[in-house]
Amino acid sequence: MQPQKTQKIDLSVDYPCPCRRHGRLIPITLTEAFGCDRCQQLFVVEENGYVLEQLSTSYPYKRAWRWLGNRWSVAKPRLGQSYLPVALLVVFGLLIFWLPLALRSPHHASILVWALVAVLLAVLPALMVWLIYRR
Repeated sequence: MQPQKTQKIDLSVDYPCPCRRHGRLIPITLTEAFGCDRCQQLFVVEENGYVLEQLSTSYPYKRAWRWLGNRWSVAKPRLGQSYLPVALLVVFGLLIFWLPLALRSPHHASILVWALVAVLLAVLPALMVWLIYRR
């Protein structure tokens, strides 16, 4: 079975709700948005009319879907839109860089300093991600 092609979302058509609550998306007049008649969620059309994005959400990542003609498909965030993989990459990169430096040190006291510096630099990206996603 070949994958279906994403279709542009028509603002004058009502669609099934992507939240799977058997509701219908009804276009909101004079906007590029839809409202569900069942779950009361609001959705906007993004990316030149090909992506439907949920507005009010408690998820750290925005939930988005693409219309395939007969059903919704979850739109995966790109790596640039997702900060968690980037933060993990920075943390592992710092640990890989700082660990050999700490082990090469001849003094045991400096190992503690190197370990403290590595932990502080690993916590910094985590703090940045937390600041970005807090509500």
